[in-house]
Amino acid sequence: MNETATRSHSGESRHEASRLMRRILVLNQKVEKQFGREFEVNSTDLEAMQRLMERGPLSPSPLAQSLGISTAAVTVVVDRLVKMGHVCRRPHPTDRRSILIVPAPQSARRAMDGLLPMIREIDALISRYDPEQQEAITGYLARTVEVLERKVSTPQPAQSEKGGE
Repeated sequence: MNETATRSHSGESRHEASRLMRRILVLNQKVEKQFGREFEVNSTDLEAMQRLMERGPLSPSPLAQSLGISTAAVTVVVDRLVKMGHVCRRPHPTDRRSILIVPAPQSARRAMDGLLPMIREIDALISRYDPEQQEAITGYLARTVEVLERKVSTPQPAQSEKGGE
């Protein structure tokens, strides 16, 4: 076994890159929890804020769908975020029966002020590698994303189907 591979507790070989990727995923969760505490929101509310900052204003149904929750649940999420001043409801410009959930500029700015230094620092890391190495790193990450996307897009069996819990 080469020195960049390790053995997991179950005995299978795991490459150091896989171990580091797992560490990145764990640290990302910790960063998100820290942001949740700073914004005084729970994980679902934070995820809703992230979706709105990534995609821009959304109607409640698409927001609910992107979060994997019901429209009734997204109404509760939006109510909390409005109360905290993180989002506001605006009339939809083309559908007078609908509304848009809009991220509050001050919350978006505060989030970006916290994230941009870290994003810039991570972006700068790739410039330390030559173009061929950058291509290899990007290829590895792209294929890792594909694996994770397949996992989250595969329907999971209900608890009762797994063994009667």
